[in-house]
Amino acid sequence: MGPFYGYALPFPGGGEIAPTGHPGAITIHGYVYDGHGEPVPDALLEFWQAAPDGSLAGGAGSWRRDAASGGFLGRDGIGFTGFGRVGTGADGHWSVRTLPPPPAAPYLAVCLFARGLSRHLFTRAYVEGLGGEGELKGLAGERGETMLARRESGAGAREGLFRFDIHLQGEKETVFLDFG
Repeated sequence: MGPFYGYALPFPGGGEIAPTGHPGAITIHGYVYDGHGEPVPDALLEFWQAAPDGSLAGGAGSWRRDAASGGFLGRDGIGFTGFGRVGTGADGHWSVRTLPPPPAAPYLAVCLFARGLSRHLFTRAYVEGLGGEGELKGLAGERGETMLARRESGAGAREGLFRFDIHLQGEKETVFLDFG
C-alpha cells in the first residue's frame, strides 16, 4: 500500500523557507507532470539551498514539535531554514517562498517523490538571472534548460516570481541527476 507522501510528510509552512515578510523573498512555483503531460496530484518535493551569503547554516524544517510550545521546530518565521517540503495539489501545482540563492550555488536542490517511482529523483532549479546558465550547459547541454526556473513576466506577473515545471517523462522531460 502507499505511498502516502501527502499524509504525514508535508508540514504546515513547509514551503516558507524565507523569514516571514522578508523584502527580498522570491517565489518559485510550478507543476509536476507525468509522461502523458497530466498533472501529478500527490507528489512530494523537498528543497535545499544555501543562504544568500553562501552559508549552509540553515535549520532543519520538519514536523517535529517543541514539547513546551507545541510549535514546529525549525520554523519560527524569523530565521532562514534553507529547507522546504511541499506536496502538489490536485492540479499538480506546488510553490515555495525563499531567498535568492547565492551566485556560487544559484539553484535550489530538488528531490521528488511520486507514485510510480521506485526511487526518488534529484534535479536542480537554477534561478534565472543569478549566473548559473553556464553550469546548466555543462551538466546537461541543451537539455539543461529544463532545470531553469524562469522569471515570470507579462500582465499580472509580480516581481520575484519564477516558474519551474517538472516533467517526469516525454519530450519535455526534466534532467534528473545521479549522485551515485
